[in-house]
Amino acid sequence: MEPETGALETPVISPQTFGRDVGASPTIPYVTRTTKTYAILMAVSTASLAVIGCGHPIQRALEGRWFGESVENFEPSDLAAATGWARGTSLEFSGSSLTVAIPAEDPRKGRYNVDSAHDGDVVLAIRDTKGSVTRTRFTLDGDHFLKWHVDDRRSVVMRREQ
Repeated sequence: MEPETGALETPVISPQTFGRDVGASPTIPYVTRTTKTYAILMAVSTASLAVIGCGHPIQRALEGRWFGESVENFEPSDLAAATGWARGTSLEFSGSSLTVAIPAEDPRKGRYNVDSAHDGDVVLAIRDTKGSVTRTRFTLDGDHFLKWHVDDRRSVVMRREQ
């Protein structure tokens, strides 16, 4: 029997002609390039969030420079000296760093963590350059005022730098 005319013959594909005849896929480089771009964007985003977005909300509320304005609950005989001392005092919060400037002393620097926070009352654990930790209580009074409780009774009222 002879093959019918017009019948299709199946071509024989050899391993040598397969890659050459099919050609390169346009989607593979696109997918690989997109995956690499996505991985780079994710790495940059994660690093940015780690640097910028981390931290306690109280830490962001404290950020900036605060100047002493007045004192509360000091004895009348100590009021003038305490007010003068308070007005020369400043606190600067930058990230998790704190600088305390007190009249007639060198500025003190340290790192702090928010130990507790509830309704504007904040306790900070402040580690000085020698490694010792001091817990200090503050009260945030709106966006512009901060009370630094120097002991259980007395406090220094601080005003945020404009």
